[in-house]
Amino acid sequence: MYVAPLKDIRFTLDHMVDSGKLVQTQKFAEASAETRDAVITEAGKLCEGVLAPLNHPGDIQGARLENGVVRTPDGFPEAYEEIAQGGWIAMAASEEHGGMGLPLTYQSAVNEMMASSCLSISLNPLMTQGQIEALEAHASPELQAIYLPKLLSGEWTGTMNLTEPQAGSDVGALNTKAVPNGDGTYAITGGKIWISWGDHDVAANVSHLVLARLAGAPPGVRGISLFLVPKFIPDANGEPGVRNGLQVVSLDHKLGLHGSPTCVMAYEGATGWLVGEENHGLACMFTMMNNARLGVGLQGIGVAEAAYQKALAFATDRKQGKTPPFEGGSGAIVDHADVRRMLILMKAQTQAARAIAYDCALHLDLAHAAETEEERRSAEAMSAFLTPIAKAFGTDTGNEVAHLGVQVHGGMGFIEETGAAQYSRDVRVTAIYEGTNGIQAMDLVGRKLSMDAGQTAFAYVASRAEIAEALSGSENPALQAVGKAIASAASKAKGVTQWMLDADQNDRNAGAVAYLRLLALLGGASYLGRGAMATGDPVRIELARFFADVLLPQAHAMGQAAVQGASGLYALSPDDLAA
Repeated sequence: MYVAPLKDIRFTLDHMVDSGKLVQTQKFAEASAETRDAVITEAGKLCEGVLAPLNHPGDIQGARLENGVVRTPDGFPEAYEEIAQGGWIAMAASEEHGGMGLPLTYQSAVNEMMASSCLSISLNPLMTQGQIEALEAHASPELQAIYLPKLLSGEWTGTMNLTEPQAGSDVGALNTKAVPNGDGTYAITGGKIWISWGDHDVAANVSHLVLARLAGAPPGVRGISLFLVPKFIPDANGEPGVRNGLQVVSLDHKLGLHGSPTCVMAYEGATGWLVGEENHGLACMFTMMNNARLGVGLQGIGVAEAAYQKALAFATDRKQGKTPPFEGGSGAIVDHADVRRMLILMKAQTQAARAIAYDCALHLDLAHAAETEEERRSAEAMSAFLTPIAKAFGTDTGNEVAHLGVQVHGGMGFIEETGAAQYSRDVRVTAIYEGTNGIQAMDLVGRKLSMDAGQTAFAYVASRAEIAEALSGSENPALQAVGKAIASAASKAKGVTQWMLDADQNDRNAGAVAYLRLLALLGGASYLGRGAMATGDPVRIELARFFADVLLPQAHAMGQAAVQGASGLYALSPDDLAA
């Protein structure tokens, strides 16, 4: 059974990332460590006692469409009600409309635990949180007054509708149309696919953010507008009124996440309201997308934590084969060297990915709390730089750790009843949605490197080198070795970053995934090393040493792969590939 990793979360925030900066700001002066600990402790109880018991049954039963009505698995409506009543949706939202105004960093810890306990349920509040942020930033005061209190309270839920059958990652190819009704509203007509929690039975209304194109709009992404389209149109009192012109056509049959309804949506002259300016919808939607990308990275980390816990419990109980006869051995498979290797790798990589994601959330908070323009720009740049790394490495970690979890179980891992396979199935899509991990990597080497000529990337690498220098000055030989390994990887990262800046875009793209992994491994090692150095905890030192010895050497191979350019990728034609 899942146990909320409160100790590891606190350790990450206290010693691996500099979350103490939050209380030094005026905006988050009251967000003390004591407040944080109280929040995550209560969230942990919810996740352990309410959400986790629904994970496996929800997977078996699944969401279903019955006579046009979407039904979620037994227990989901009641669990969602506890999430809403506990205020967990509104943690980081502005207090102006009923939010708690807590740091996103703390919300990120809660979202991770929710993903660990039941990923299918956790998708619902994550989508709503992203919509809240988008409406706070771009909606008119009138729309905010109607929708934000309902979304924050959990009475209504939110979605985002981007994808169409012919327009996946190429959002500019969408066909959904918007026609002015002459009264300030618009008629929205078109179809959208892969809409997470597009309809359900857990809340009274569903608020859709829909990308559509006005007549005469410029082609491509420059001509996209964003509209708020509710399932039920609010009446004069702001309560759900008449049914809008939209419906669920079908539910997708998925590899995993069976408890989460993923909908094919049809809009037939549905009434919608413009959010932001005409033809600037993609910029508005990206407010929600960027929130979601960090959230999806945390989903991967949450599943990794849960898969690790299940694998560790199995390995310490399962007796199979002859284990090495050493003092303290139990005779269980946890004593086998290869099983021990997998478990330590799972633990170390999960903790590294968690630190990267939390540091990204921290810089988003610092950008909002900055008291000078220079501080705001610096924090914004770092959060933008870390977002694709947090999303891609977090979800890669989820997939890799869940895969290892099945392997630790051996043949039992391939049997659905053990639950190990569900983690691997559920987390698989996280590397795909909200922008595939390849797109994240290309965003990193394109937009994020170019936004300031690599200044933020070099600053991040330099900060890792500073940690390496501090570790190298330690009196502990193990920490000295970790510092030396980080310094070498930082040197490699610096050189590859310069190569990327000098290369053309397609050559950058060819090495983008390898470059992102290089930075993630460098970052992960430095966060683990920093935590170990701060406390001198032997367990933390060993985890940092393992990461530096076993995982960090891959950074050099990633650096080599990153600078090969694109020419070799086109040496074989499609016909050659089919030969």
